[in-house]
Amino acid sequence: MSALPAQSLPAPRRVGPERAPRRLRPAPEHAGRAKPKLAYAVIALGGVAVIIVAQLLLSIAVTQGAYEIDGLQMKQSALTREEQKLAEDLDRVESPQFLAMNAQGLGMVPNANPVYLRLSDGAVLGQPTAAEGGPGASEPLVPNVLIDGVPPDAGRQAGETPIEGAPGQAGGAAVEAPAAPLDGGLPTPATH
Repeated sequence: MSALPAQSLPAPRRVGPERAPRRLRPAPEHAGRAKPKLAYAVIALGGVAVIIVAQLLLSIAVTQGAYEIDGLQMKQSALTREEQKLAEDLDRVESPQFLAMNAQGLGMVPNANPVYLRLSDGAVLGQPTAAEGGPGASEPLVPNVLIDGVPPDAGRQAGETPIEGAPGQAGGAAVEAPAAPLDGGLPTPATH
């Protein structure tokens, strides 16, 4: 075997009768084969039209959903702001300074000399004295800037029920509870 590729001679050509070139002739018409009908074209075009209309309707539905989502997000942000505002109002109204200011507006004064009742044996601890009211009696030790300039009972709006009254009372007039007789015991508060 040599490293050179083997060379081969071309195959000898066969000599035989020559063939005549073929002639093209039209295909015979078959009686069973019919022309394509117009119905197939109409069905195909109708299918394309249905697909286009379906795509258009889906696009409209998706767009409408996007507008609804945007509207709901705007409503949610407005409600979040309202919630924050109401939380700040609640913080202001439930502050001890605001409660003390409202109590003073109702005629209450703080008692510097509290008296305690021991429930186990009913003993009274301390010397009961009347509370003294004065200009600085209910001044808060720690001022609250949230309630500066706010009048007492500002949280109640027109038409709301006063704390002690019934709906529709003018000026929030208090309903007097009947005084409970002191028969050697403590009076029971009137509850509603």
